[in-house]
Amino acid sequence: MMKSKASQSQGLLLFRLSHKQLFAVGTLKVRELVPYTPLNAIPHSHPTILGAATIRGNTIPVIDMAAAVGYQGLSQDEYAKSYIVITDCQRMVIGFLVRGIDKIIECNWRDIESPPNNLGPNAYLTGVTRFEEGLVQLLDVELLLSKVFPESPETSRAILTDVQREKLKPLRILLVDDSKVARKQLSDALDRINIPYQVTSDGHDALSIMQNAAEKREPIDMLVSDIEMPGLDGYELAFEVKNTPALAQAYIILHTSLSSEISIGQAQQVGANEALEKFDAHELISAMLRGAESKAKS
Repeated sequence: MMKSKASQSQGLLLFRLSHKQLFAVGTLKVRELVPYTPLNAIPHSHPTILGAATIRGNTIPVIDMAAAVGYQGLSQDEYAKSYIVITDCQRMVIGFLVRGIDKIIECNWRDIESPPNNLGPNAYLTGVTRFEEGLVQLLDVELLLSKVFPESPETSRAILTDVQREKLKPLRILLVDDSKVARKQLSDALDRINIPYQVTSDGHDALSIMQNAAEKREPIDMLVSDIEMPGLDGYELAFEVKNTPALAQAYIILHTSLSSEISIGQAQQVGANEALEKFDAHELISAMLRGAESKAKS
């Protein structure tokens, strides 16, 4: 039975990359917080990778997050007061060195606004919110990681037979993701195999697109949506779609950067047909082909 996610919220870890501005990442991405520990150099690594830390027997690359997003990097004098935020995102365990940890708060996704449209292409933000009269900027961790660890061609390309391509081509496909890099990954994967689609960065906009398409008797056949989005997240979007008769026939694929069985379980509860850890073009296209086959049988 599908369960409503009307009050979807999550924790946000607040931290500082500069002495004034508060930044945040969702706590579901965070494994643990570790005081600065000595690092071992990684030869030929990206300039923002400070080295590797050995934590609980695991060797973890550590990125100077301030430097990675364009702020002044940490000096050695600041290391003693800094923290390493250990994250599990996009199938990678990565440490981010930050100047200071502020606190953890609860935040409803509906209270998070999309970042201004006039920000440049290298603005590492997925949203903004307020806490105690101050502005909190939510970092686009996926975009940051894509700059430090460029994706391999193997994960961004999928190969289809002509028969498989013809199964997908007639479908009306809608992609939704608040992360610029994730939208590009999704779009590139379909562009490379010549599959048409629509794309948006906002859950509310996605729902509106689907409603308008249904009114024109051209309903969306397949919805591919991120889970963690400001305003209307993927859980809520899936629930609204499955509980609206005119939209409910859509095959829903939710994807997440979190390596979490909880996320996948929740996706199934709200009516999603599939839940994937992003991003792998082969897995995405395989899921879409399963959706095409399901649509053909219905």
